[in-house]
Amino acid sequence: MYSTLSVPKTIKQRHQGIANLLAFALIPLSGFATDIYIPSLPTMAAELHVSSIQVQLTLTLFLISYGVTQLFIGSVLDSFGRYNISLACLVLFAVASIIIATSANIYVIYLMRIVHGITVAGVIVSKRAYFIDLFSGEKLKHYLSMFSIIWSTGPIVAPFIGGYLQTGYGWKSNFYLLAIFAAVFVVLELIFSGETLKNFSAFHIKKIGGIYADMIKTTSFTLGLIMLGLAYCMVMIYNMTGPFIIEHTLHLSPVVAGYSSLVLGIAWLIGGLIGKATINKPFFNRMVVNLTLQVIFVIVMLISMRYIANLYTIIFFAFIIHIAAGFTFNNFFTYCLSRFPKNAGIASGLSGGINYVIVSFFSYGIVFLLPAKDEHNLGYSYFILIVLSVIVMLILKMKKELLSEGV
Repeated sequence: MYSTLSVPKTIKQRHQGIANLLAFALIPLSGFATDIYIPSLPTMAAELHVSSIQVQLTLTLFLISYGVTQLFIGSVLDSFGRYNISLACLVLFAVASIIIATSANIYVIYLMRIVHGITVAGVIVSKRAYFIDLFSGEKLKHYLSMFSIIWSTGPIVAPFIGGYLQTGYGWKSNFYLLAIFAAVFVVLELIFSGETLKNFSAFHIKKIGGIYADMIKTTSFTLGLIMLGLAYCMVMIYNMTGPFIIEHTLHLSPVVAGYSSLVLGIAWLIGGLIGKATINKPFFNRMVVNLTLQVIFVIVMLISMRYIANLYTIIFFAFIIHIAAGFTFNNFFTYCLSRFPKNAGIASGLSGGINYVIVSFFSYGIVFLLPAKDEHNLGYSYFILIVLSVIVMLILKMKKELLSEGV
């Protein structure tokens, strides 16, 4: 349990607005930590003398450690507070970034990417719980619906920056930038932020296990988490394969790969904005229209790729599919986070954790079966994920839980 002799640093009233902005600014850290070096993946593979699947494993290890850590970090944050743990994680993240930038050993990089996943989980879950600690009602719902939109700034900005860094300074510069980013936020957090948790929970493993079990037994919550994973997996599949298709198959530059990822990041943002704008519309009807459009466009993509296959056709179809994926993610993420307000840290951690565990295994498994050799495999990968999404939604309809719970 949190020591009563230790008085946590609280946020000063005049700093509340800045503290809110800092919390929002750290939410995209997970996307930033993966997407910034996406244009560098082919170069990393060449310079480290490893295969494409080995360098893609740096993304998978991050996702697995990030996801697994979120499964339990929420209960730690509910018992020991958000602020100090978040600060420590930012410091460790900066150190791990420097080690990666100064290493030429793929196994050291693997280890540090696992550290990245663990520390980013601590930061992100604490910042999601931050808003649930401070706000309620419609204001909380508003902030929660903003999360996936704010998060999408990472995939938009990061590969754009990473493409230019790769061209000008090489792949290691991406990780130096991550270290600087984390160090700056450590300073800003020390000045402007503080602890938001008002009631520290006793750290009883049996009680915490019961809370986890109750959440998992809630069918609509669990299926919602699966939908989150499938939606984000569409983004991650492109991230793992797109640069190789663009740079090796189409023989274009890392800057082009960065711009392409930026465009698809905008697609995810558009999907999130549409999700937020339609949040009061009937839930199931929205999802039926959304998934129907995904099915239509992925089928047209697979057919058209047999006749026309270039950068523009790839990005066009991926853009539409990513809009729909962003829409799905926004709707289900808002629901999952608001489902258990009394255990905000655990709900936040479980939502992110299971999501990323699903993403890590599905994305790596699909890339292993359908390697990043051409646009056809990318289309087949999308098709698999969309079909699985349709199946999950059909199960939800049969259960009728989302409708009865007024999602």
